[in-house]
Parts: sequence; C-alpha cells; structure tokens
Amino acid sequence: MEPQKPPKKVSQGLKNAARLSGAGLQMGLTIYLGNLLGTWLDKKFGFSFLEITVTLVAIFLSIFSLIQQVNKINK
Repeated sequence: MEPQKPPKKVSQGLKNAARLSGAGLQMGLTIYLGNLLGTWLDKKFGFSFLEITVTLVAIFLSIFSLIQQVNKINK
C-alpha cells in the first residue's frame, strides 16, 4: 500500500483573489438592481429624482460592503 498524499493547500492569495472577484460581481449587481428599483419608483410615483437617489445609495452601500470585505480579508 502506498501512503496517502496530503491534500494540496490552496494559497492564501488565490483565496483572496476569489473573494474579491466575487465582491466585484456583488457590487455590480447591487448597483444595477438599485438603478432598476429607482427607475420603477420614478414611473410608479411620477417623480424624476428617485432613480438617481436610489442608484447613489446602492453605490455607497456596495462600496461600504467592499471595504468591509477587504478589512475582513486583511485581518
């Protein structure tokens, strides 16, 4: 019988890159959905400022989330 080989260790850099690439996708999706929500609210209530407002809030929330994820990785 041959001895079992130890499992391969995935480098920490590769794990961090995978997390950050997922964060980029999450950021884009959050901004896109915020824009869609703002457009829908504008049409529903007849305003013209909700699309911009909700999109900006989505941008700030996605940046905040990205900063939290980067801080978590750096600990």
